[in-house]
Amino acid sequence: MQIISDQTDLALLDDWQRDFPICNRPYAVIADQLRLDESDVIARLQKMTAAGRVSRVGATCAPNTVSASTLAAIAAPIDRVDEIAAIISAQPGINHSYQRENRWNLWFVATGPDRRHVDATLTEIALQTGLNVLDLRLLRPFNIDLGFRMTGARAKPTVPGPVDCAAMRPGDRALLQQLTSGLPIAPRPYARIATMLNRPEVEITDRIKTLQAAGIISRLGVIVRHRALGWSANAMVVWDIPEGQVDQAGPALAALDGVTLCYERRPVNGIWPYRLYNMIHARSRREAHEVLEKARALPGLGDLAHKVLFSTRCFKQTGALISLSPGAAA
Repeated sequence: MQIISDQTDLALLDDWQRDFPICNRPYAVIADQLRLDESDVIARLQKMTAAGRVSRVGATCAPNTVSASTLAAIAAPIDRVDEIAAIISAQPGINHSYQRENRWNLWFVATGPDRRHVDATLTEIALQTGLNVLDLRLLRPFNIDLGFRMTGARAKPTVPGPVDCAAMRPGDRALLQQLTSGLPIAPRPYARIATMLNRPEVEITDRIKTLQAAGIISRLGVIVRHRALGWSANAMVVWDIPEGQVDQAGPALAALDGVTLCYERRPVNGIWPYRLYNMIHARSRREAHEVLEKARALPGLGDLAHKVLFSTRCFKQTGALISLSPGAAA
């Protein structure tokens, strides 16, 4: 199924998911490369955002560096799924929430300025739902820079590099919050952010360049909604792997074509033994299972117990919570 047929829209989605221009008029730079008017680029992105194909134009940050996050899950009774999903989505800092095919059927990412905020969010969800919450903390990322090409081969993101948190300065948290919430789709988006934060535009663009060079901003660009663009057969695969085998299996799994995310998380003793995770975003279940079979052929994975949790509904997809107040210091 061809979701996007317009070649200019395809180029916008293919070429600008990362390396977004950091200058006074970034959309004019894109327009020049596409041989369009700036107003046309803006209108196209606004239209795709309104249609639910683009989540936002903005940033993602390296996890658990300048803020905290965790993957969590709840085993919700079938007749309470909608009720509990609404409770989860209403909490500040929940930026992803999905229903998946498993007894642990509601999965979500809780984010916040620090671990205390994340812990408080999980506690509040447990209190409101009356159910246990699995806290599956990130131990090591192998591939976390999710991106989707509309045409041709999918570009494999680079392995996450070191992050220099010493680059942070007072006011950077507030700036990062604006960037993860989304850049204005307007002629001078950085100037608008500068006005909101009461800072000079040149200072804003300089700080973004510095934070990107430090690895704190892991990606700046067009962030798409994959389900709306045709990737509707999405599975989280969890592997019950001995800790000593992760060093070899993790990078190999992350490098496999068709694997879009890969990381190690802390198991929960006696409840959830799985340590290695990967996501497969595919256009059909058959395609997803083909990728899984290639994964099972990798050294060290073929004989491991594993589960495949297909997503059935998306309840929430937004940017992470980094700062609680616009004027927060670093």
